[in-house]
Amino acid sequence: MNDRPVIDIEIEDPAWTGAQPDAEALVRRAAEAVLLSEGADGEHVTLLLTDDTAVRELNARFRDRDAPTNVLSFPAPPNPEKHLGDVALAYGVCAREAAEQGKPLAHHLQHLVAHGVLHLLGYDHMTDEEAEAMEGLERIVLAGLGIPDPYAAGEGDHDRP
Repeated sequence: MNDRPVIDIEIEDPAWTGAQPDAEALVRRAAEAVLLSEGADGEHVTLLLTDDTAVRELNARFRDRDAPTNVLSFPAPPNPEKHLGDVALAYGVCAREAAEQGKPLAHHLQHLVAHGVLHLLGYDHMTDEEAEAMEGLERIVLAGLGIPDPYAAGEGDHDRP
């Protein structure tokens, strides 16, 4: 296909652009890089940059976990609009993780966007084999964006079983 992906970005928490003025452009580049690398031309995703409270509420409602997390993905069922689903990112959790891991917020944001979009495409990390495959794709996409391997120091963005 020759269609560009459709990437809708909503910045609900102004802390994102306060800390990272180019947050929208970073999110768009990371999402597009994943979609194009996976041949998902013309597909549509929505990304929400919000706060910990909103993500905590989504996590409680849809995953029965009453706690904020860095990123949540909500795959859509197959549809004629080619909407793959939605991804939500919590500013406080993401900023704290970036600081704790000693990496720029921009790099962590793009990593989590790539991670979330890969979930929309059906990738998961429930087993070691799935995690290795997904992390490998993340590394490739991030390298193309000029971001170092986020797993090199053993610091991932999610818990593995």
